Amino acid sequence: MRNSAILLAATALALALDGGAVRADTLVVCTEASPDALNSALTDSNTSFDVSEQIADRLVEMEIGGSKVIPGLAESWTISPDGLHYVFKLRHGVKFQSSSKFKPTRDLNADDVVFSFSRMYDTANPYHKVSGGTYPMFDDFVGPALKSVSRVSDDTVAFDLKVPSASLISALTVQSFSIWPAEYADAMQKAGTPDLFDQQPLGTGPFQLQEYQKDTLLRFHKFADFWGAKGGMPERAAKVDQLVYAITKDPSVRFAKLRTNECQIARYPSPADLPTMRTTAGIVVPEAPIAAESELAFRVDKKPFSDPKVREALAIAIDVKAILDSVFQGSGVPTASIVPSALWGHNATLTPRAYDPAKAKVLLTEAGYPDGFSTDLWAIPVTRAYMPNGRRTAELIQADWAKIGVKANIVTYEWGEFLRRRRAGEADVTMMGGTWDYPDPSELLVWNTCDAIAGGNNVSHWCNKDFSDLIAKADIVTDTAQRAELYEKAQDVFNADIPGLILADVKGYGTMRDTVRGFKLHFLGGQPFGGVSLAK
Repeated sequence: MRNSAILLAATALALALDGGAVRADTLVVCTEASPDALNSALTDSNTSFDVSEQIADRLVEMEIGGSKVIPGLAESWTISPDGLHYVFKLRHGVKFQSSSKFKPTRDLNADDVVFSFSRMYDTANPYHKVSGGTYPMFDDFVGPALKSVSRVSDDTVAFDLKVPSASLISALTVQSFSIWPAEYADAMQKAGTPDLFDQQPLGTGPFQLQEYQKDTLLRFHKFADFWGAKGGMPERAAKVDQLVYAITKDPSVRFAKLRTNECQIARYPSPADLPTMRTTAGIVVPEAPIAAESELAFRVDKKPFSDPKVREALAIAIDVKAILDSVFQGSGVPTASIVPSALWGHNATLTPRAYDPAKAKVLLTEAGYPDGFSTDLWAIPVTRAYMPNGRRTAELIQADWAKIGVKANIVTYEWGEFLRRRRAGEADVTMMGGTWDYPDPSELLVWNTCDAIAGGNNVSHWCNKDFSDLIAKADIVTDTAQRAELYEKAQDVFNADIPGLILADVKGYGTMRDTVRGFKLHFLGGQPFGGVSLAK
């Protein structure tokens, strides 16, 4: 199977090249990892969002490269004065993709929206438990406030809430809330193959998924009936006939493929390569502000991490500046605020703890660990803007902790397995982080609430009532200044109790050939490739 996968990858890339010249009808993107799910309702990972972004749409969208919410499958919406009733008016003439197993008989309507959401909250829905039945983004960001989604008419859908949610409209731009065809779900259920609904997803987006080989490639074809071309969103329409993701885990290999034009866009470059990239003929290095969290999380419901003195000792024993110099290399600066400086609600009054291994040793002795202890340290296996090199960072932390008697065994897994095991609560100390998928501080702050433990996003298992109450209150308040104040207070609570160490406030970069047209770095959710073309 391994040799077959390699052959398929070579074949796919050969299709993108013609005698060494790039075909203008194919865009090859070197990306870093396989998606852990092809239907992003089932996950909170950007590798999955990058797939759903191409093949599906949401009721509302985020402008490409920006932070403004714009109409998507819903051409308009209204909100009741009490903030509990949302009505979305759907576009007409939106076509679904088809396959050898399914041919749609109608355009998008309210039934598709109701199905896409009821699957996530209604335990009686026949798809609720299909493909594992976990919906982490829904459980954290929409589910707590949502009462129901109902059909009003063919082109009208109502969302009714239990409590107001100031972040709801922004949250609905995330790829996890894509709209999928209810007809397709019914057909696969009747055929006895409901899992194919998620394994071979069909949406309304600019590209249609044609082939997936794990750790090798994803291939998409242009969807000729994409509604956006004539429906008010031409910037998202496919400008190439084929889009290929060449899954290339090593950032230096991605750079090498970019240099030889095997791919025209290479994602998540290593900061160490940026100076060379900027001086390499034919290569462009776009950069953009990024709202991201980079954290080392401690499992606070287990000894010895249940002791705040141990957590503080581990935090101040890490030479964060050395990590920033060696790993981030100019792409990150020290911070103690969970909310990054690129996003409103950032607490600029917090300052990082000083590196102090001598004090750390004293704290461990006071906590009853004068000779230290042993623990596993989980390192993320993929390159991210919030963590350019998980292994190297883990090695630096390992060396720092050894100085205070703490022995760290570095653990890692393939990306999908890493995420699954981490969500299941297996990690005692783990790297974690993420980029905001919509421009509201609540998104990643919610990961640290008591309610987020059950869904697996709160990997610290930290349950602080003061913190959780502040986050809950901020989502009900509509005044942005008041919300920002509540978020800043919540960050004070996090910083004082240390369920995790915030490592860096980061910048985001991409790399591409100078023949690429129409590409904009987009760090809020999945990266769109609609609208991107190659010079002929």
